[in-house]
Amino acid sequence: MKDIILASASPRRKELLSYLNLPFTIYPSPFEETFSPSDDPCTVVTKLAKGKAVEVAKQFPQSIVIGSDTIVAGSKILGKPKNEEEAVSMLKELSGSTHSVWTAVSIISPERIKTFAEQVEVTFWPLSEEEIQAYVKTSDPYDKAGGYGIQSGGSLFVKQIVGDYYAVMGLPISRLNRELRDFLPD
Repeated sequence: MKDIILASASPRRKELLSYLNLPFTIYPSPFEETFSPSDDPCTVVTKLAKGKAVEVAKQFPQSIVIGSDTIVAGSKILGKPKNEEEAVSMLKELSGSTHSVWTAVSIISPERIKTFAEQVEVTFWPLSEEEIQAYVKTSDPYDKAGGYGIQSGGSLFVKQIVGDYYAVMGLPISRLNRELRDFLPD
């Protein structure tokens, strides 16, 4: 079997990929994430996921490389907040409204490339200033698109989710499992 490489340093993606019970290694991608907040979310997230996978596949051309990216889109694309002010601004924008979380995955092997994206609708409760301030004082918002983690403290803000919970976490593992079958021997 070909080596499987996860082109990500995300502990959440590592945990989710482990659910497949397949051996894999981690090699974070050096691909630089650049986009405009006004770009089309699906286009952006698929470009980022594929870019990450392509960069790592150059280093390991005989392996199966999995790249993934997640973005949050309300009135515009929200990346990872760089500071407390950005985190507060993002959470205020998401408060009491529904936004989309897009996660794309790109699988690259010597024989084929498959890229797909999942869209999930997430609705937040209205958030008080106190809730937002308490949350941004934690380390949780700063390495996550949209400034919240659904698998951690940000879960307290979620009123409803329509779609794949694991896509919001950063890796739609059920769909990845099915797509990966075309890359693995029987």
